[in-house]
Order: sequence, then structure tokens, then C-alpha cells
Amino acid sequence: MNGRGKSDWPVVPEKRPNKAGRPAAEAVEGRGQAKRNPNQQNAPRTQSRIGVPSALERVRQVARRDKGAKFTALAHHVTLESLREAYLAIKRTAAPGTDGVRWQEYGKGLEENLRALHAGLRRGSYRARPSRRAYIPKADGRLRPLGIAALEDKIVPGAVVEVLSAVYEEDFLGFSYGFRPGRSQHQALDALAVGILRKKVNWVLDADIRGFYDTIDHGWMVRLLQHRIADRGILRLIHKWLAAGVLEEGEWRRSEVGTPQGATVSPLLANVYLHYVFDLWAQQWRKKLAHGDVVMVRYADDFVMGFQHRQDAERFLGDLRERMRRFGLELHPEKTRLIEFGRFAAENRKARQQGKPETFSFLGFNHMCSKSGTGRFLLKRQTIAKRMRES
Repeated sequence: MNGRGKSDWPVVPEKRPNKAGRPAAEAVEGRGQAKRNPNQQNAPRTQSRIGVPSALERVRQVARRDKGAKFTALAHHVTLESLREAYLAIKRTAAPGTDGVRWQEYGKGLEENLRALHAGLRRGSYRARPSRRAYIPKADGRLRPLGIAALEDKIVPGAVVEVLSAVYEEDFLGFSYGFRPGRSQHQALDALAVGILRKKVNWVLDADIRGFYDTIDHGWMVRLLQHRIADRGILRLIHKWLAAGVLEEGEWRRSEVGTPQGATVSPLLANVYLHYVFDLWAQQWRKKLAHGDVVMVRYADDFVMGFQHRQDAERFLGDLRERMRRFGLELHPEKTRLIEFGRFAAENRKARQQGKPETFSFLGFNHMCSKSGTGRFLLKRQTIAKRMRES
């Protein structure tokens, strides 16, 4: 079974195996693949930088070769060694969760603790604890809620994410940059700049998903995972983390939707969710419905798109709103904007007496239309003032 054919599933177009050269998505955005061994073109590096176990490489090869394959036996890849590597990857100074256990304290009896944890996973007796709620200030003055997990609820997800990444790094598209091995914010910024400069971009869609991490639908999350993952043990662990809830001021709150920001597994789950909800759909929309160039770059839940034609941009925005609603998400009405931008924006707006082109922000930088001394169009980037004051 490959999970296709159900009417309520998102459209998943066929995807050719990634051979030598650049995937189509990355070629459009103007960037090649991240440099890696030519025999392991899409193999992510482990957090410990030690080399990927051969068993996970076999998982990766199957995922690369068969895009309809469902993986029924992944839990056994969560080994004592992978739990140890996940522990070593945790930040030593990280705040403790609801268990009150710090990294150094757990490490005093590390091997014994890890053996007991591994045995609990094999028996099915492992239980996820609720996250401890904490808040950090955002650039706009509001507070961002974080979920601080117990130490073992960082270790186990860390090992599971390594296994799941072997599958999903073969599926994720080239314009997705956030929280992926070998990819960075600077690469996402460069990809956007190259796309705007090399393609015929006249309009930019600066989109914002309202409270994305807090509104991920758990039912859809599991169904989307099941397109590739059929291992009940892995799915059961993910369900435990999603349902663990949060502890705030001594009161436990059930989690009906969302995945806590700060949780080890959250970035991967967010990328999986948006891979199906946005990436594959947007790529297909670009191929089938766009009349001109379309550039897209996504970093986690933050994405920017460039369009050659205004009618394409307006139609895409309307379709995107409906797409988001279907999966329990909503574009922020005040932070989602379609603006005229690009090499002709200044003179077009001047002719209409509309002033200078508007600007947009992406990953901490304000993007502006500019010109060189010879009159050539330039994309100017400037660090957002609020971010500079915070640093």
C-alpha cells in the first residue's frame, strides 16, 4: 500500500529520484544542492557529525528509490547508541523541564540511565511528561510561548528525529530551508535574492501563518505522517509527545492542537506538515496554473514568494487561503501582504504617483528595491532595527 488515492489527502505529485544535478525546485530558486558526498547526494549529517549508520543509509536509499514506500519497521533504529548521541547533542546549559533533571545530573549515571530508557522504549512503558511552559519576548514586544521538555523527552525525540530524517530528507523540496541538515538562514536569504534577481519578479507575497506551531491539527499531523510512516511504535511515540500537554503555574493543560515550540521533534513535524500542506501543493500550482515566473523560499513557517504577473499572485493568494483553511491553518490578515517589488517597481509606482516601492522582511532582514550607480536594479538587505537592538 502506498497511501495514495484517498480524496481527502493532499495532492502528492510524482517526484523523480534525485540523480546528479539540481532538483527542479532548487534550480528555479537559483541554488544547487548542498555539497555532500556524490554517492549520498541527499544524506543529512548527524548532529554529532560522526557519519550515518549503514542501517539508516539503507532506509534513506529505499526512501529515495520508492516515493510511495511506507516504512513499517523503524523503531529498532532507535538504539542505545543513538540515544547516547541524542543526549550528547543536548545543550549542556539548557533549562530543566518538569522532571527538574539537568544534563550534568543525568550524565552521572549515563549508561545506566540510557539502558533503562532503552528498555522502557522496547517494553512500551516510556511515558512522555508534559512540557514546562516558558515565555520569551518577540521582536514586536509580544511573548512567544515555549515548551521546555523533560530531559528524556529531549533524548528520545532526538533519536527518533534522526531516523525520520533519513526518510524525509529524501522527500523535502529544494526551496525548504528551515531546520534541515546542511541548510541555513543565509542560504535561504541567498536563494531568495538569486530568485528575485534572475527571474522576472514584479510582485512579492510576504505571507505569515497565524500561530502556526499552536494550531497544527493533530489528526492531520498523524495522517500526513502515515503517508510514509507505518511503524506503530514510532507513531505511538509521536502521539504521546503531541498529547503530553503543558504545565503552567502548576496546572496541566491538555494539548488538543499544536506542537510546542522548543520541543526537539517540533521542527521536523512542522516541516512534514508544511511539506504536504504547502510545498507539494505550491510546486504543483506553479507548474500547472502560473502564467509566468514564480519564485518561492520557505524557512520553517516563514515563506516569501515572487511572481512575474499580478494576476498569478492574486489567484495564488486566494487559493492559498483556502488551502490553509482545509488543514486548520490561517494566514494572518495583517501580516500577509502582496506588494509591487522588483526591477520595474520604482518607475511603475512613480508613474502612478504612488511613491517608493514597499519593503518586506524575511529572516531578520528588511528587503528593499535599490539601484547601482549605473542604474542597474539591486536588492538591498538591511538588518531589522529591532533585531539589531536585541543582539
